[in-house]
Amino acid sequence: MVVSLLIVGAFLLFSLFLGLRAKRGKDMDLEQWTVGGRGFGTMFVFLLMAGEIYTTFTFLGGSGWAYGKGGPALYILVYGTLAYVLSYWLLPPIWIYAKEKNLMSQSDFFVSKYKSPMLGVLVSLVGIAALIPYLVLQLKGLGIIVSEASYGAISPVISVWIGLITVTVYVMLSGIHGSAWTAVVKDLLILVMVVFLGIYLPIHYYGGFQPMFESIEAAKPGFLTLPDSGMSISWFISTIVLTVFGYYMWPHTFASAYTAQNAKVFKKNAFLMPLYSVVLIFVLFVGFAAILKVPGLEGADSDLSLFRLSIQTFDPWMIGLIGAAGLLTALVPGSMMLMAAATLFAKNVYKAAVPSATDQQVAKLAKYLVPVIALIAAFFTFNGGNTIVTLLLMGYSLVTQLFPALLFSLFRSRFVTKQGAMAGIIAGVFIVAYTTLAGTTIGGLFPVLPQAVKDLNVGIAALLFNLVFMLGVSIVTRSSDVNKAADEERTA
Repeated sequence: MVVSLLIVGAFLLFSLFLGLRAKRGKDMDLEQWTVGGRGFGTMFVFLLMAGEIYTTFTFLGGSGWAYGKGGPALYILVYGTLAYVLSYWLLPPIWIYAKEKNLMSQSDFFVSKYKSPMLGVLVSLVGIAALIPYLVLQLKGLGIIVSEASYGAISPVISVWIGLITVTVYVMLSGIHGSAWTAVVKDLLILVMVVFLGIYLPIHYYGGFQPMFESIEAAKPGFLTLPDSGMSISWFISTIVLTVFGYYMWPHTFASAYTAQNAKVFKKNAFLMPLYSVVLIFVLFVGFAAILKVPGLEGADSDLSLFRLSIQTFDPWMIGLIGAAGLLTALVPGSMMLMAAATLFAKNVYKAAVPSATDQQVAKLAKYLVPVIALIAAFFTFNGGNTIVTLLLMGYSLVTQLFPALLFSLFRSRFVTKQGAMAGIIAGVFIVAYTTLAGTTIGGLFPVLPQAVKDLNVGIAALLFNLVFMLGVSIVTRSSDVNKAADEERTA
C-alpha cells in the first residue's frame, strides 16, 4: 500500500512541477494562457485532443461499461474514430477563421459568425452547463483511482481535494501550457498501462481472448450483443451519431483547435488519431476480463472493475503505476475543462455585460474563476450518484445542441439567422434538461411509438427539435442583412 501511494504521489508532484515549469519565459496574457499563443505543433495538438480519448471516462468508465453493459460498450470504440474523420473537414475552416479574427474561445466563434454577443452568452452558458458534469466525471474518477490505489487508506473525498488543488494551482499559473506538458507524460504512461492490462489480464485469467469471450457467453448468454430493447441497435447508432456531432463541441476541445500553428496540423491528426483510438479496445478487454473474476459490482460500482481486478492480480508497485496513469487521465482533461469554463464566463459573459472591461481585466478574472468553478464541480461531485458514462452522455446531449448552428455558419451562403440559431439551441437544451431532470426517455414520453424509436438517444430527439426551431425561426426572421453580413465576411 505504501509503495503504491508513493508512486501515485510522485507522479502528482511531477505533474505539478511540469505545470509550473511550463510558464517559464512566457507572458501569460489571455492568448498565451488559453490558446498557447497559437504556437503548438502537431504533437502538442495531438496530445491535447488525445486528452479526449484517455480521460477517466475511458480508463474507468470504458472498462466499467464493458463490465456492466457488455455489447453496448462498443459504442466507445466507434464514435471517436468517426469524429476524427469529421475533423478532417471541420477543424481547418474553424482554425482559419479563428486565426483571422483572433478568437480565443468557442463562444467567440459564434459571436463573430452571427454578429451576436447574446448568442455568445447563450453558447457560453450551455458550454459551462455541459462542462460541469464532465468535470464531475473527472473528479469522481480521480477519487476512485487514488482511493483504490491506496487500498482504501485515502478516502475518495480527500483524493478529490488533493487533485483539485493541484490542478487549480497549475491551471491558474500556466494555463494550457501546463496541460500540454502534463499530457506528454499522461499519454506515454496510459498507453503502456492500457495495452499491457488489456493483453495480460485475458491471457492470465482465461488463456486468451477467445476463451474469455466464450466463458462470458456461457455464463451470461447474449451479454456481448446488443439487446432487442433499451440499448438496442437504434440506441447504439443514435448515440454514436450524437457523440460524433458533439465531439468537437466541447468548449475545451474546440479551444484546443485554436492552439495549432496551421490548418495542416488537423489533417495529419485526422490520419493518426483513429489509429490511436483503436487502443481503446484494450480498455474494454479489461472490463470483459473482470466480469467473471470480480462479480457483484452493481450500478456505479461497475466503474471499480479495472482496479478490483488489478488489485487481486498485481503487487502494490504495479497498482501504483496504474493509479498514476489514472490520476493523469483526470488531471489533464480536468485542467482544460476548468480553463475553458473560466474563459467562457470571463470573455463571453462578463465582457458582454461589461463592455468597458479591458483585456487585462478579463484575463485576470478568468484566472480567478478557476477555483470558483473547481468548487462548484466539487459540490456536485460529492452530491451526485450517477455512473461515469451516464454523466458523460448527459454532457454530450447538451453540447451537441451547438452543432447545427456551427455547421450552418460554415456555409458560404448564410441561411440561418442569429435568432434561429438561438431558438434552436434553446429548444434542444430544454428537451435535454427536461428529460434529464424528469429521468425519462423517448419511450417513457411516447410509449406507443415503435421500439426502435423509443430506444433512440434522447439527445438525438433534442437535436431534431433544435433543427426544426432553428430553420423555422430563421425563415421568419431572415432578412437581407444576413446575406449582406455573409458577403462582407467573404470579401473581408
